[in-house]
Amino acid sequence: VSMKKVLTKRTDIVYPELSYQIIGSAFDVYNTIGNGHPEKYYQRALAESFEKRSIKFQEQVFAPLKYETKIIGRSFFDFLVENKIIVEIKKTERFSKTNIDQVVGYLKTSNLHLAILINFGNDGVKFRRIVNLY
Repeated sequence: VSMKKVLTKRTDIVYPELSYQIIGSAFDVYNTIGNGHPEKYYQRALAESFEKRSIKFQEQVFAPLKYETKIIGRSFFDFLVENKIIVEIKKTERFSKTNIDQVVGYLKTSNLHLAILINFGNDGVKFRRIVNLY
């Protein structure tokens, strides 16, 4: 059974097919350019891979943090894919609590259901799907 069939047949996964495409793009990027590059180069390559796969996306999406009607904070996430999934890129050896908290904050302020945190490290691509439970 292929990973794709397992992901697309499960009903408890948020956006399984699109998630599969995003993660596949990350592996394509890593397999093509390898490790050791600045984060911005992985972001550019991932954008190219999304375009090649005809995945609609926006880059550096503004996400205001509001208290009542006043903006009290500003952040930008790396990608918004198909207006559904936040994709955040890191270049570290492992995900930190700070990385995860950052993405959870993005999900809360954007009111979206899913984020994928992608890490381009020395030992390959690692990813974590983070679901908004709020």
